Amino acid sequence: MIERIVIVDKVDPICFYGVNNSNMQFIKNLFPKLRISARGSVIRVIGEERETAEFESKIKALADYAEKYNSLPEDAILDIIKGDGPKERPSDGVIIYGVNGKPITGRTPNQKKLVQTFAENDLTFALGPAGTGKTYIAIAMAVRALKNREARRIILSRPAVEAGEKLGFLPGDMKDKIDPYLQPLYDALEDMIPAVKLKEYMESKVIQIAPLAFMRGRTLNDAIIVLDEAQNTTTHQIKMFLTRLGMNAKMIITGDVTQIDLPRQTQSGLIQALKVLRDVPGIGKVEFGKKDIVRHHLVQRIVEAYERHDEAERQHPKAQGAPEIEIDINE
Repeated sequence: MIERIVIVDKVDPICFYGVNNSNMQFIKNLFPKLRISARGSVIRVIGEERETAEFESKIKALADYAEKYNSLPEDAILDIIKGDGPKERPSDGVIIYGVNGKPITGRTPNQKKLVQTFAENDLTFALGPAGTGKTYIAIAMAVRALKNREARRIILSRPAVEAGEKLGFLPGDMKDKIDPYLQPLYDALEDMIPAVKLKEYMESKVIQIAPLAFMRGRTLNDAIIVLDEAQNTTTHQIKMFLTRLGMNAKMIITGDVTQIDLPRQTQSGLIQALKVLRDVPGIGKVEFGKKDIVRHHLVQRIVEAYERHDEAERQHPKAQGAPEIEIDINE
């Protein structure tokens, strides 16, 4: 009798062991002659050498499957342990498999184009209205690069610009005030990475989410860097951010130039960057339209209604009349 130790530290434990250790119990039933115990990422097995060697090989295959697909159903366990191997799931157009094995793909032609453009360029601009999946696809590609060992970390950033509210009036410390601006990035990550693994990545700084102001002075090597809501950067901010790009790194800039929340007299850094960099080789650009909107069907109608309104405003601007009256509530 010998004892072997198998380490399964690259996979989410809940995904691998199953709810209430259901997967582990199923695996034990398939190896009745072995004494198996598991704690955390360490699995100990005691038995005859040939059987423990086979067990180690099968466990590693199960871990690889769970890491790739973010799920480990009983039929896959049975195929790997008793059969010739797991049945390959369709992978055409799949960027990654999210939580519970959900395939994340480019659903529209421009989303698929963004995936291709990202592969071909070190800096990519993704532009378009709300709901077109720009940020979601960008983060999915970053997570894929991390899982494939193409990058060592993911850096996600957003400018903390108020859209009508004032940051200073929010309760809490600086992190509490800033986190609401970064929540869309957390939401996307939670769709793609199991909670335990995501927490581990965040604590070890493999995945970093920070406001744009925290990027100054850094050189970002071996990373996938995503700047979201770039239309709300100033010209100095976006230049600072773009020059953070380090060796073996890729950058994706997303934004919607129709939703600029900067003060009226402040030029959007995204608009300037698109003009300045339009002839620079190695930079890709994908423009999304209304047909790419993948949220509720009303979102497309809302975007179209505002476009008609803005066009009418441009053609028939309001007559220059009395100035707007501002009321100081502190008086």
